[in-house]
Parts: sequence; C-alpha cells; structure tokens
Amino acid sequence: MDSYTISHPDIYNWVILPLMIFLSRIGDVSLSTMRNIFLHKGFKRMVPVIGFFEVLLWIIVISQVMKNLNNWMCYFAWAGGFALGTVVGMAIEEKLALGLKVVRVFVTDNGDILIAALRERRQGVTTIDGQGALGPVKMIYTVVNRKQVPEIESLIMKYYPDTFYSVEDIKEVHKGTFTPKSGSVIKQLFTFNHFK
Repeated sequence: MDSYTISHPDIYNWVILPLMIFLSRIGDVSLSTMRNIFLHKGFKRMVPVIGFFEVLLWIIVISQVMKNLNNWMCYFAWAGGFALGTVVGMAIEEKLALGLKVVRVFVTDNGDILIAALRERRQGVTTIDGQGALGPVKMIYTVVNRKQVPEIESLIMKYYPDTFYSVEDIKEVHKGTFTPKSGSVIKQLFTFNHFK
C-alpha cells in the first residue's frame, strides 16, 4: 500500500503561502477601508500613515501572488482576504466610533424635559419652532460625538418614546458647546480637533 506524504514545499505552496496572503490581504484591505473612512470623517493626519502601511502590505502580497501564478489557492486567498478585510475594516471603524452626529428630535410640546436633560449633560442644544404634518412642533438639535448617540437615544426614549427623531453624520462643526470627550482613541487620532 502506497502512502502519500506532503512535502514541505507543497505545504508551503498550498497552505502556508495562501494563508499568509489571506491574512495580509485582510490587513491591507482593512487599512484601506479605515483610511477612506478617516478621510471622510476629517482625520487627515491619520490618512498618510495608514496609506503607507496599506501600500506596503499590498506590495508584499501582490509580489507573492505574481510569483505563484500557477497556484490557484493564492487567487482564492487574495479574493477571500479582500472580502473579509472590508468587513474587518468596517468593524474596527464601528468600534472606534469616530466622528460627529447631529440628532434632531421633533416633539409636540415645548420639550423642556429633554432640553434640561441634555443641558444637564453639558450638551449644546438649539430649538426651533416649526410646523409638522399634524400641527406645531418643537425641533431640538444637538451635535454629539458618535459614541454618545446611544446615550442621547436613551434620553429621547425615556422622555418621548413615540417621538420622531433623526441621527445624521456631519463632517465638522465650528464653535459651539459640546459634552467633553472621554478617554482617548489614540488621543483622538493625533488630537485632531473636530470643533474648530
């Protein structure tokens, strides 16, 4: 009975190399995703640093794929790493929760309870009287760090569980009153100040 053994070059070519390509591709695509998100969010100091490591990884990986064009496992590793890298990059950005949001709340009374709760948090609040589909409304606006959105939504649900509200990305703001930032996401990514 013949036994088949896998030689070291086969293990390297069909297992180790594709795995290295897969993991490296996850790394470079995650960096690419984060770089694009940081650029959109205004963290311009981080973009060149991330871009450097992204391209460095990409060059290393593509050179290995080009050296092994006859190895179809490298193709699958390349494509799989790209797909998973996008997901990983978005997950990392979601965990960092960088950026600003504007929260708009539309209430049918004067909104004093919610306004007081927001101001107690040292949150800047702007109100505007308006006309909704069913009558007069008060629009309550506040700009928050993205990490604070769940807290603000909890306040809205506590005082106005059936009210209409919206949350939207904003790139930057100028001046204003904001709840102090807590902690450091790498010192808010090189101490870039959104609040000019």
